[in-house]
Amino acid sequence: MIKSLFKGSLTIPNLLSVIRIILIPVFAYMFLEGNQVVALVILFVSGLTDLFDGKIARKFNQVSELGKILDPVADKLTQITIAIMLFILFRNSSNETINAFGWVFLVFLIKEAVMIVGGLIMLLFNIKPGAAELPGKVATGAFYAIMIAIIGFGPEVGVLTNLWVMPDLLCGILVVISAILTLVAFASYMPETFRQFKERFSKKQTETSEKK
Repeated sequence: MIKSLFKGSLTIPNLLSVIRIILIPVFAYMFLEGNQVVALVILFVSGLTDLFDGKIARKFNQVSELGKILDPVADKLTQITIAIMLFILFRNSSNETINAFGWVFLVFLIKEAVMIVGGLIMLLFNIKPGAAELPGKVATGAFYAIMIAIIGFGPEVGVLTNLWVMPDLLCGILVVISAILTLVAFASYMPETFRQFKERFSKKQTETSEKK
């Protein structure tokens, strides 16, 4: 099984996913050290790798079993890290509006925690988690775009506010929109997940009946 997982894994999309994972602690370190401009550039590069790895995999037929694991893992780790960093930043802000919207980032963290636990349960039952559908891709793209915009231009938290400062309310609304898209994407996984569990348990019951 392990051998088949790494079969055909030396591909550009997988390399991009690995780079995205490596960039996560670098982003967090730079962010916490106050080098937000560097952190913003890293986040932008990370978003580009996420955009192109799937396109390259499909166009050049470089889809692999390892890539199906690396890509969502990289996405989840990146989104969890960004959510934690911005939760801290928002909650420490002296801006009341920004401070209030900080709690919305817990939506991202709870959703990812549920998906990780759910994914582990599915693997225990030998059920493969489904690939990202359109709502998931839209939510991920919106998450990257909105978080980059906030880190760049958000009031008190942005590093490019000398160019333009995003209005407080707009900043909060964008965070809420991203959270809603995340919940919609999460809900889109449910029908297929329930179907797979239903098929799995139906098959198990049939096998048990046949043995009797």
